[in-house]
Amino acid sequence: MNGSIQLFGLAGTVSATGLVVIVILSLLSVWSLGVSLERVIVLARARRQSRAFARRVSPHLAEGRALPAIDAARKFPHSHVARVISTGLATFQQKSARGLSTAEVLEATGRALERTRSLTTTELSRGVGSLATIATTAPFIGLFGTVVGIVHAFRDIAANGGGGGMMTTVSQGIAEALLTTALGLVVAVPAAWMFNYLSQRIQGLSLEMENSSSELIDFFLEREGAAG
Repeated sequence: MNGSIQLFGLAGTVSATGLVVIVILSLLSVWSLGVSLERVIVLARARRQSRAFARRVSPHLAEGRALPAIDAARKFPHSHVARVISTGLATFQQKSARGLSTAEVLEATGRALERTRSLTTTELSRGVGSLATIATTAPFIGLFGTVVGIVHAFRDIAANGGGGGMMTTVSQGIAEALLTTALGLVVAVPAAWMFNYLSQRIQGLSLEMENSSSELIDFFLEREGAAG
Protein backbone atom coordinates (compact mmCIF):
# COMPACT_ATOMS: atom_id res chain seq x y z
CA MET A 1 0.00 0.00 0.00
CA ASN A 2 3.10 2.23 -0.27
CA GLY A 3 2.96 3.30 3.37
CA SER A 4 -0.68 4.40 3.15
CA ILE A 5 -3.82 2.99 4.73
CA GLN A 6 -7.43 3.20 3.55
CA LEU A 7 -9.55 4.88 6.25
CA PHE A 8 -13.23 4.11 5.72
CA GLY A 9 -13.06 5.80 2.32
CA LEU A 10 -13.23 9.23 3.98
CA ALA A 11 -9.85 10.59 3.16
CA GLY A 12 -8.58 8.33 0.45
CA THR A 13 -5.31 6.86 1.59
CA VAL A 14 -4.02 7.99 4.97
CA SER A 15 -0.34 7.81 5.77
CA ALA A 16 0.83 5.71 8.70
CA THR A 17 1.76 8.88 10.62
CA GLY A 18 -1.68 10.35 9.94
CA LEU A 19 -3.28 7.16 11.16
CA VAL A 20 -1.28 7.38 14.40
CA VAL A 21 -2.53 10.94 14.87
CA ILE A 22 -6.12 9.82 14.32
CA VAL A 23 -5.74 6.95 16.80
CA ILE A 24 -4.25 9.28 19.44
CA LEU A 25 -7.06 11.80 19.00
CA SER A 26 -9.63 9.01 19.18
CA LEU A 27 -8.13 7.73 22.44
CA LEU A 28 -8.11 11.25 23.85
CA SER A 29 -11.76 11.61 22.89
CA VAL A 30 -12.65 8.38 24.70
CA TRP A 31 -10.65 9.48 27.75
CA SER A 32 -12.35 12.88 27.77
CA LEU A 33 -15.79 11.31 27.51
CA GLY A 34 -15.05 8.82 30.27
CA VAL A 35 -13.74 11.46 32.69
CA SER A 36 -16.64 13.79 31.93
CA LEU A 37 -19.34 11.17 32.52
CA GLU A 38 -17.65 9.84 35.68
CA ARG A 39 -17.25 13.32 37.19
CA VAL A 40 -20.82 14.33 36.31
CA ILE A 41 -22.07 11.24 38.16
CA VAL A 42 -19.79 11.88 41.15
CA LEU A 43 -20.77 15.54 41.48
CA ALA A 44 -24.47 14.81 41.08
CA ARG A 45 -24.26 12.11 43.76
CA ALA A 46 -22.42 14.47 46.11
CA ARG A 47 -25.06 17.15 45.67
CA ARG A 48 -27.92 14.67 46.11
CA GLN A 49 -26.49 13.10 49.27
CA SER A 50 -25.63 16.50 50.74
CA ARG A 51 -29.23 17.65 50.40
CA ALA A 52 -30.45 14.48 52.07
CA PHE A 53 -27.85 14.87 54.81
CA ALA A 54 -28.88 18.48 55.46
CA ARG A 55 -32.47 17.39 56.03
CA ARG A 56 -31.33 14.58 58.34
CA VAL A 57 -28.81 16.54 60.42
CA SER A 58 -30.66 19.83 60.92
CA PRO A 59 -32.84 18.62 63.84
CA HIS A 60 -29.79 17.19 65.64
CA LEU A 61 -27.79 20.39 65.32
CA ALA A 62 -30.76 22.49 66.33
CA GLU A 63 -30.90 20.55 69.60
CA GLY A 64 -27.12 20.51 70.04
CA ARG A 65 -26.75 16.74 69.63
CA ALA A 66 -23.33 16.12 68.14
CA LEU A 67 -23.14 12.31 68.23
CA PRO A 68 -26.38 11.70 66.30
CA ALA A 69 -25.21 14.26 63.74
CA ILE A 70 -21.90 12.39 63.31
CA ASP A 71 -23.77 9.09 62.96
CA ALA A 72 -26.02 10.66 60.32
CA ALA A 73 -22.97 11.80 58.37
CA ARG A 74 -21.70 8.21 58.12
CA LYS A 75 -24.83 7.29 56.18
CA PHE A 76 -23.87 9.72 53.41
CA PRO A 77 -20.25 8.82 52.55
CA HIS A 78 -20.33 10.65 49.22
CA SER A 79 -21.64 13.92 50.63
CA HIS A 80 -19.07 16.71 50.69
CA VAL A 81 -21.06 18.63 53.31
CA ALA A 82 -21.34 15.54 55.53
CA ARG A 83 -17.55 15.15 55.50
CA VAL A 84 -17.04 18.72 56.61
CA ILE A 85 -19.72 18.67 59.31
CA SER A 86 -18.65 15.31 60.77
CA THR A 87 -14.99 16.39 60.84
CA GLY A 88 -15.87 19.63 62.58
CA LEU A 89 -18.08 17.97 65.17
CA ALA A 90 -15.58 15.18 65.87
CA THR A 91 -12.66 17.60 66.20
CA PHE A 92 -14.62 19.91 68.48
CA GLN A 93 -15.52 17.03 70.78
CA GLN A 94 -12.00 15.62 70.86
CA LYS A 95 -10.34 18.96 71.61
CA SER A 96 -12.96 19.92 74.18
CA ALA A 97 -12.42 16.60 76.00
CA ARG A 98 -8.72 17.48 76.40
CA GLY A 99 -9.60 20.53 78.45
CA LEU A 100 -8.40 23.13 75.93
CA SER A 101 -9.72 26.67 76.02
CA THR A 102 -12.59 27.66 73.79
CA ALA A 103 -10.31 29.69 71.54
CA GLU A 104 -7.91 26.77 71.12
CA VAL A 105 -10.74 24.34 70.40
CA LEU A 106 -12.27 26.64 67.79
CA GLU A 107 -8.89 27.26 66.16
CA ALA A 108 -8.17 23.52 65.92
CA THR A 109 -11.66 22.89 64.59
CA GLY A 110 -11.24 25.60 61.96
CA ARG A 111 -7.98 24.06 60.76
CA ALA A 112 -9.59 20.61 60.55
CA LEU A 113 -12.48 22.03 58.56
CA GLU A 114 -10.12 23.75 56.13
CA ARG A 115 -8.07 20.58 55.63
CA THR A 116 -11.18 18.53 54.98
CA ARG A 117 -12.54 21.09 52.54
CA SER A 118 -9.25 21.15 50.62
CA LEU A 119 -8.96 17.36 50.49
CA THR A 120 -12.58 16.93 49.44
CA THR A 121 -12.25 19.57 46.73
CA THR A 122 -9.16 17.79 45.43
CA GLU A 123 -11.04 14.48 45.32
CA LEU A 124 -13.96 16.07 43.50
CA SER A 125 -11.53 17.55 40.96
CA ARG A 126 -9.77 14.26 40.22
CA GLY A 127 -9.31 13.86 36.47
CA VAL A 128 -10.78 17.26 35.59
CA GLY A 129 -7.34 18.71 34.92
CA SER A 130 -6.80 16.14 32.17
CA LEU A 131 -9.72 17.70 30.28
CA ALA A 132 -7.86 21.00 30.17
CA THR A 133 -4.77 19.19 28.92
CA ILE A 134 -6.76 17.45 26.20
CA ALA A 135 -8.48 20.68 25.18
CA THR A 136 -5.09 22.40 24.90
CA THR A 137 -3.13 19.70 23.12
CA ALA A 138 -5.72 18.11 20.80
CA PRO A 139 -5.72 21.00 18.26
CA PHE A 140 -1.93 20.87 18.06
CA ILE A 141 -1.98 17.11 17.54
CA GLY A 142 -4.53 17.69 14.77
CA LEU A 143 -2.30 20.41 13.34
CA PHE A 144 0.59 17.97 13.28
CA GLY A 145 -1.63 15.62 11.31
CA THR A 146 -2.44 18.48 8.97
CA VAL A 147 1.23 19.11 8.28
CA VAL A 148 1.75 15.40 7.70
CA GLY A 149 -1.14 15.35 5.22
CA ILE A 150 0.29 18.31 3.28
CA VAL A 151 3.72 16.70 3.21
CA HIS A 152 2.06 13.50 2.03
CA ALA A 153 0.39 15.39 -0.82
CA PHE A 154 3.56 17.09 -2.01
CA ARG A 155 5.51 13.85 -1.75
CA ASP A 156 2.99 12.13 -4.02
CA ILE A 157 3.09 15.07 -6.45
CA ALA A 158 6.86 14.74 -6.63
CA ALA A 159 6.55 10.99 -7.13
CA ASN A 160 4.17 11.55 -10.08
CA GLY A 161 6.40 14.21 -11.55
CA GLY A 162 3.49 16.62 -11.81
CA GLY A 163 1.83 14.42 -14.45
CA GLY A 164 -1.78 13.36 -14.92
CA GLY A 165 -3.94 12.61 -11.95
CA MET A 166 -2.28 15.36 -9.93
CA MET A 167 -5.59 16.70 -8.62
CA THR A 168 -6.50 13.26 -7.27
CA THR A 169 -3.13 12.98 -5.61
CA VAL A 170 -3.37 16.43 -4.03
CA SER A 171 -6.97 15.90 -2.92
CA GLN A 172 -6.04 12.76 -1.00
CA GLY A 173 -3.34 14.56 0.99
CA ILE A 174 -5.55 17.59 1.63
CA ALA A 175 -8.40 15.33 2.75
CA GLU A 176 -6.08 13.65 5.25
CA ALA A 177 -4.95 17.08 6.51
CA LEU A 178 -8.51 18.35 6.93
CA LEU A 179 -9.60 15.12 8.60
CA THR A 180 -6.98 15.40 11.36
CA THR A 181 -7.68 19.12 11.81
CA ALA A 182 -11.40 18.51 12.17
CA LEU A 183 -10.86 15.58 14.53
CA GLY A 184 -8.57 17.68 16.71
CA LEU A 185 -11.28 20.32 17.07
CA VAL A 186 -13.97 17.72 17.68
CA VAL A 187 -11.90 16.38 20.58
CA ALA A 188 -10.81 19.75 21.97
CA VAL A 189 -14.08 21.69 22.01
CA PRO A 190 -16.14 19.25 24.16
CA ALA A 191 -13.17 18.75 26.49
CA ALA A 192 -12.84 22.52 27.02
CA TRP A 193 -16.59 22.89 27.55
CA MET A 194 -16.71 20.05 30.07
CA PHE A 195 -13.65 21.38 31.91
CA ASN A 196 -15.32 24.76 32.40
CA TYR A 197 -18.64 23.17 33.34
CA LEU A 198 -17.14 20.77 35.88
CA SER A 199 -14.87 23.46 37.31
CA GLN A 200 -17.88 25.67 37.98
CA ARG A 201 -19.74 22.78 39.59
CA ILE A 202 -16.77 21.96 41.82
CA GLN A 203 -16.36 25.60 42.75
CA GLY A 204 -20.00 25.64 43.80
CA LEU A 205 -19.56 22.53 45.96
CA SER A 206 -16.44 24.02 47.51
CA LEU A 207 -18.41 27.15 48.36
CA GLU A 208 -21.07 24.99 50.00
CA MET A 209 -18.40 23.37 52.17
CA GLU A 210 -16.99 26.76 53.07
CA ASN A 211 -20.41 28.04 54.07
CA SER A 212 -21.11 24.89 56.08
CA SER A 213 -17.78 25.32 57.89
CA SER A 214 -18.60 28.93 58.73
CA GLU A 215 -22.07 28.02 59.96
CA LEU A 216 -20.64 25.23 62.11
CA ILE A 217 -18.14 27.60 63.74
CA ASP A 218 -21.00 30.01 64.42
CA PHE A 219 -22.93 27.12 65.95
CA PHE A 220 -20.05 26.33 68.28
CA LEU A 221 -19.69 29.98 69.27
CA GLU A 222 -23.38 30.25 70.10
CA ARG A 223 -23.22 26.97 72.00
CA GLU A 224 -20.22 28.08 74.05
CA GLY A 225 -21.77 31.47 74.66
CA ALA A 226 -24.99 29.90 75.91
CA ALA A 227 -23.02 27.51 78.12
CA GLY A 228 -21.00 30.35 79.57
